[in-house]
Amino acid sequence: MTRSDLVEALAERFGQLTHRDAEFAVKALLEAMSDALARGHRIELRGFGSFTISHRPPRMGRNPRSGEQVAIPEKRVPHFKPGKALREEVDQGTPKLLEQPPS
Repeated sequence: MTRSDLVEALAERFGQLTHRDAEFAVKALLEAMSDALARGHRIELRGFGSFTISHRPPRMGRNPRSGEQVAIPEKRVPHFKPGKALREEVDQGTPKLLEQPPS
């Protein structure tokens, strides 16, 4: 699923939202999540999973062309750990996206 697919699904599921509003909502949510991770915060979405920042220490690597050693600096990388409900849903293969919200 791409970002535009997510916008389409949101606009389709909630009829009162225009396509532009759905696009704005998805953009705002993703920006807020990116900003929080960039500041080093943890994001937890109950039933879905959590996003954390992992620290990769500096190490020595190899250039595959020349074979010479290259110093790889330390990095902070995002890490996603799925929640129990998501793991079970994926394992069973039963999507819940088509369920309608209460009116």
